[in-house]
Amino acid sequence: MILLIWFAGWTVNTGIARSGTRAAATAVPVIFGITVLILWEAVVRLFDVPGVILPAPTAIASAFAANAPTLWTDFVQTVVKGALSGYLMGCIAAFAVALLADRFDFLRRGLLPVGNFMAALPIVGTAPILVMWFGFDWQSKAAVVVVMVFFPVLVNTVAGLADSQAMQRDLMRTFGASYWQGLVKLRLPSAMPFIFNGLKIATTLALVGAIVAEFFGSPVQGVGFRISVSVGQLALDMVWAEIVVAALAGSAFYGIIAFVERRVTFWHPSNRG
Repeated sequence: MILLIWFAGWTVNTGIARSGTRAAATAVPVIFGITVLILWEAVVRLFDVPGVILPAPTAIASAFAANAPTLWTDFVQTVVKGALSGYLMGCIAAFAVALLADRFDFLRRGLLPVGNFMAALPIVGTAPILVMWFGFDWQSKAAVVVVMVFFPVLVNTVAGLADSQAMQRDLMRTFGASYWQGLVKLRLPSAMPFIFNGLKIATTLALVGAIVAEFFGSPVQGVGFRISVSVGQLALDMVWAEIVVAALAGSAFYGIIAFVERRVTFWHPSNRG
């Protein structure tokens, strides 16, 4: 039965993918996801897998519906207050510092090695310290997110600002352009693919940072707090419901940044056609 379900989903997806249309590009991952859920449900029921090991998708959906207000409160606490606020502060600060590093070469030489060092620090080591510094509410989670997103965005922005060709910069100077005119009209537009690459990487880091930080201290709400408590209660359906919330939030967050990128960098070869 399991092989039959997989073969049916594979056949349908293969037929749709051959059309090559925009609708097919959307339908293929949707059908694949539905097939995986059906297989998941079938495996759990056929082999009588205990719920504490792997709950069925229907059990997760029931927990999601029954605890919707709690899940919404956790979403606001973790994603909106912790991840989003830290993401905005970290990215804005990284962009401002990148402009300074681009203007003053000694800052670039000094900051990038520090960035590599900070990126190597484990979150399980920095999160408890920041929680003790900023308290147990969302402010400490935002601080963890700032630390996690700052240097990826900084490194990508600095690399993007240095990406313009020497001939293009010489041409701007020949026309009498000032530093700021060259920055705004040449190097900043050419750096946009790098900047958005850093912003997209930071979306995942922001959500992971906010959730992990809640394991080290949080008020009685939040995705990380709820996962920790539900695991202790062996309520695996609630754990998976929180994972669904995090996955949907992360996908939407990434999708928004990717949508803005396509509108801003429409001229880039990767976005043509």
